[in-house]
This record gives sequence, structure tokens and C-alpha cells, in this order.
Amino acid sequence: MMNVRLPAEYEPQVSIWLSWPGNPHTWSDCREGLEGAYAHFVAVISRYQKVDLICCQAWQGRARHQLEEAGADFSVITFHDWPVNDAWCRDHGPLFVWSSAGEKEVVDFQYNAWGGKFSPWDADDDIPRRVSEARKLGRHRVPRVGEGGAIEVNAQGVMITTASVWLNENRNPGWTREEAEACFGKYLGVKETLWLEQGLIGDDTDGHIDTLSRFVNDEMVVTSLCERSDPNYMVLKENQERLSQRVKVVALPHPDAMWKEGERLPATYANFLILNDAVLVPTYGQAQKDAAAVGVLQELYPEREALGVPSELFMREGGSLHCLSMQEAAR
Repeated sequence: MMNVRLPAEYEPQVSIWLSWPGNPHTWSDCREGLEGAYAHFVAVISRYQKVDLICCQAWQGRARHQLEEAGADFSVITFHDWPVNDAWCRDHGPLFVWSSAGEKEVVDFQYNAWGGKFSPWDADDDIPRRVSEARKLGRHRVPRVGEGGAIEVNAQGVMITTASVWLNENRNPGWTREEAEACFGKYLGVKETLWLEQGLIGDDTDGHIDTLSRFVNDEMVVTSLCERSDPNYMVLKENQERLSQRVKVVALPHPDAMWKEGERLPATYANFLILNDAVLVPTYGQAQKDAAAVGVLQELYPEREALGVPSELFMREGGSLHCLSMQEAAR
């Protein structure tokens, strides 16, 4: 065993890592608006804490212009001139763990774009190595495929995840739950794994946990629940029932269905991002439900400011605020 611990997102952070969405093949139907929305997201984070922005030199001119227009605080933003294939830093970024010796280290799962769905992904898979070298941190390359969006932990080593991701043949053929749990224990310090079975309709990730259920603190989980008429109802209800056997569960509203070219998008308010002093909540132009979700999260995080960040355009590529970001634990 490596004897490490993956901190919970609600523990102190030093910065948020992001990957600028400069690839012209992504968000091709709304690129200009998308970059403005993303710059606003970065600007909001910069009001609260440091930002490490992965953005190759070729994209930096446009990125800086968009960030200036959005009112970002450049004094807390560090640019990293590295290539990426896509913007989903939660999934291709590093996991920051603490060793028993008190050293911060990087855990680097293999990345294959959610089971080989979107090539190429070689530049994305290389990001944890680049981060570990830039930060001068030790790195542990895991001989398994996985993504940060599939990992949700509390500060006591309890992890919630989905079998539809980790045990999928498109990532880890033949892997058993027991083998997965041993891997989580070795590389992340996980002591107990709470398994859910699957995720939302239309989710290219095959059911990431950060679209479903999130730890509020060591003993409480907030989980997305929808109306009975929604096709997602049975999956979300089963999630609630399973989790209620182990932790206290609070319901989070679920947005009305969103669509792109006839296919349902995996819109969810569970994809919120926790900062040191704020909780950023994705909003989808659904005034009543957006406000209700922000209200629930404000009650759950009274010591932080809960505020909505427009995310309709992000969702057109299937993700939102949490999917786009990765927190770095403070020393």
C-alpha cells in the first residue's frame, strides 16, 4: 500500500486547474459564445482563489482577451503553455493526494476519453505528468483507466462511484469490484467504496458520479432527484435509497430535460464546484429550478457563497463546471 489520502473537495485548496477550450472541433456550433461563458467561469473563480490555466501559446491571445472582457483577476491566474485535446480537466487532470510523510503527490490514472469515444486524447493523458513536473511532485501512474469525474470522496476515505464507469469493458476489461476497491485503496487511500450502478441518460462518460451524488461533509451526501415522469427517475431514486443506507442524503433538484440534435443531454446541478469560500452552481436558463438548486446548496454550505454560473453552452458538449475543473489540495 502507498499509504496516501485523497482529500475531499471541501477541504482547503491552493488552486483550481483548468484547460482552455481552444480546440475548434469542440463546441463548433457555439464557439464564440462558449469562450465568453468559459472566461466568465474563470473570472468568477479568480475572485476567490488561484487559477492554473492550461492554455497553449497559440490560444493565449484570444484567451487573454476573453478573460479581460470577463473581468478576470490576472494576478491570480498562471498560464501553462501545454497542449490539450479537450477542456475536461476533471477527467484528464491529476489527482492530488497526501502521503503519510506529509508530501503532496500526483496520482495519474490512464485516460482514454471515456472508453475511446473521442480521439485523439494523447495530449490530455499527458497532463498529470506535466503538472507533477511543474509542481515538482512525485507521480504515481496507475495501470488502470479512470477519470476524476468518477471519484467522489469524503475526508474519512469513503468513496462513492459507479460500476458503469470503472467496470466498463471500454476501460478496464474483466475488472472486478474487489480489484477496483483494492486499487482505490492503494492509490487514493480509500477505505470504503459505496457503489452505484449507472448514471444519467445521454452521459458520454457512462455515468460519472459528479453528475449524480456529492459529499457535503463527512456524513452527508446531496443527490440529484427528478420527477417521476422523467426517464432518469428510477436510477436516481435507487441512488438515493442505496446511499441512505450508509449516510444522510439531501435531495437536489434536477433540471428539466435539455436536448441537442434530438439527443438528451446529461444536465444536472450535482456538477457544482466547491471553492475555499464559494460553491459555483451550474445554471441552465431555468429560472425556478436554477434558483432552487442554488438555494439548496447555499443551505448546505452556509460558510461559503453559493452562486450560479451559466452553463447552457458547456452542456452542449455534455458537461459542466465540475467536469471542466480540478482542485489542487493545499499543503
